[in-house]
Amino acid sequence: MNQDEIIREVVSKRDFSMLPHKDILLAYKKFERRECSDEEKIRLTRDLLRKVYSAFTSGKLLNIKDKREEWFLRKHLSTRERIPYYRELYSRIFRELHRCSVIDLGSGINGFSYNFLPNGTKYLAVEAVGQLVDLMKFYFQKNNLSASAKHESLFNLDKIEKLIEGLDSPRIIFLFKVVDSLEMIEPDYSKKLLSRITPLCEKIVVSFATKSMIKKERFKVNRKWILDFIKENFELLEDFEIGGERYVSFKKKSKFK
Repeated sequence: MNQDEIIREVVSKRDFSMLPHKDILLAYKKFERRECSDEEKIRLTRDLLRKVYSAFTSGKLLNIKDKREEWFLRKHLSTRERIPYYRELYSRIFRELHRCSVIDLGSGINGFSYNFLPNGTKYLAVEAVGQLVDLMKFYFQKNNLSASAKHESLFNLDKIEKLIEGLDSPRIIFLFKVVDSLEMIEPDYSKKLLSRITPLCEKIVVSFATKSMIKKERFKVNRKWILDFIKENFELLEDFEIGGERYVSFKKKSKFK
């Protein structure tokens, strides 16, 4: 199958109809050499994309609705878990930085937590699922918030850099529960991404789930590879856990150390 055929087959399903073509082709690449039919390769590609982009999202979010913020936050498992802890989390993240620009990479629907952010925050959500981008745009515009949402692949590094540079300093970048998903599509991509974007901001906050979202059982996953990479290449600021989510914040190393 050529690239156009691959994309046409994948996006024929509603869940994937607004995914960036780059992400679709990267997912398909993992199966293109497998000895199986084209139909099976497309099925495997969809299964992978579903795990990465829609496994924890309710289908009710695929249409724009005029609801309160909490309704949306509860329709995505990641943000649902975070609702009781947003104030504590953001208070800790912004303790030393005020009136920041936030770039939320792989945001899902985290833009609906805007009212928990400190006053004066400029917020940019960057998300691959186009329907979620449209939802956040509608919400931001209706409420006249200092926020915007961009439909973009996190694998388009040059575009991600330009989006970050387009916001005023100081800048904080969120990567909440994103690293594992990136690695499912392209192993070691997280290292490449962090190496490029860390010099562009004052702080990055990466998070990982520490408990399963359904059974609340503690994960035995070892993320030593990415944590060692962060400690070796950047200046670690904090490493803490709130509400079944581990947050690691860091920045570029000081030249004077």
